[in-house]
Amino acid sequence: MVGTKWSAAPWGTVLTLVTVMAATAAPAAAHGQAPDPARLAQRITLTNSDNGRPVTASLGDDLQVQLTGSHENGLTWTWSAPTPSNSTILRRTTGGTKPNGDASATFHAEHDGTATITAQRRCRPDSGHLCPLVITPWKVKVEVK
Repeated sequence: MVGTKWSAAPWGTVLTLVTVMAATAAPAAAHGQAPDPARLAQRITLTNSDNGRPVTASLGDDLQVQLTGSHENGLTWTWSAPTPSNSTILRRTTGGTKPNGDASATFHAEHDGTATITAQRRCRPDSGHLCPLVITPWKVKVEVK
């Protein structure tokens, strides 16, 4: 009977590679470690239409607020810079307003808890026009878990 000679070395190498790949592909939670929040962080974008809506965010997430002003009939409706009710929970990293009435801000979810992001829309008249005495609030309640 003619025997075929097989070397065990290639099979050992393949087995080692499969073991290493399986170990590195296993989720961190399976090893009892907390997942890395930097890899799970998301950017949540909020706009004018999100007024009054509840939002849930995770630790490490960024919330981008982009409010758009408007100009009509000689009146410019401008937004104030969005601010958090609790800067320990939501830390503002950027923020400001533009001459066209737009406002924006970015918040970083730092700690568990609930905070509210608010802004106000006011009228700025063009020359020869009068503004109504109206301030429109914008508010989003954010729960960080």
